[in-house]
Amino acid sequence: MKVIGLFASLWAAVGICALLGTAIWRLSSRASEALRFELSHLQWILLVLWAFFMAYAEGFKGFQKSFSPRTAARIYHLASSTNLLHSLLAPFFGMGYFHATKRTKIVAYSLTIGITLLVILVRLIPQPWRGIIDAGVVVGLTWGVLSLIIFILRSFVKGKPDASPELPNM
Repeated sequence: MKVIGLFASLWAAVGICALLGTAIWRLSSRASEALRFELSHLQWILLVLWAFFMAYAEGFKGFQKSFSPRTAARIYHLASSTNLLHSLLAPFFGMGYFHATKRTKIVAYSLTIGITLLVILVRLIPQPWRGIIDAGVVVGLTWGVLSLIIFILRSFVKGKPDASPELPNM
């Protein structure tokens, strides 16, 4: 492992976790706004069901089973890399926006566009419904960040990642 690669790995891990952490922070305040309302029994039931659904769909299936292992593998790959562009843009490299398989890039860009559109649409929804939606997203994102940290740590402790970094064939 090279020093520049270790710094690139650290930059990727911190950058990605900061990006996701910022979203958790912003959405948590919106979710807490919903709790200032007197929620009906139906709204409480939907909030709990939505939180469980997002924990499973976003946290477990999206992050723990797909994004986190691949991203941790890409971050681990950076540790042995001396590519300056990959190092400078390490968070974007880690998320698969470039120097990735075609499928990985399509997924990265599609999810980014889709999430951006959903954020715009959810902003139009009045409280407390918006907060209920945001609460579920916070649960999923929190699960995702924790799973990413665990996969990154496991990769470096074991000396090999749990998944393929999905790099393009050269």
